[in-house]
Amino acid sequence: MPYFICPNCKQRSVDSDGYDGFSMRTVQCRSCGFGFLYELLDDYYPAPGTGFVVCDREARVLAVGRGVFELTGYRDGDLIGRGVAEALSLSDPSPIEVVREWGVRKLGQELAIRTSAGLEKQITADFFPAYDDDGGLMLALTPR
Repeated sequence: MPYFICPNCKQRSVDSDGYDGFSMRTVQCRSCGFGFLYELLDDYYPAPGTGFVVCDREARVLAVGRGVFELTGYRDGDLIGRGVAEALSLSDPSPIEVVREWGVRKLGQELAIRTSAGLEKQITADFFPAYDDDGGLMLALTPR
């Protein structure tokens, strides 16, 4: 049974197929109403200060969850459409390529990002591949 997590409110859920009832619409978050849930192979328990960033198959930001602004100082509009490695100035973008190429998770990556104020901030990043036809990935960013 696949696990799902809302990139916005971090609410976790279990669903048999990822669709809403008998329709072909993807499930929305029942807690906050966010437009989609992200599928995980295993359940994941994010830390309270974790922020999620969802990217397309080219690693461009599609959606930004709660906690990202508090961590980075960037508003949604500052990040959406940009390459995530460049937008956040990730100190090591190689986990993104591993996740995209091999479809594996990369957990506990100790990296640095640059905030909107230009300060370097130490984070722990978890990278998750998308298991749908669209591809892409999700980053979970937690301050250290």
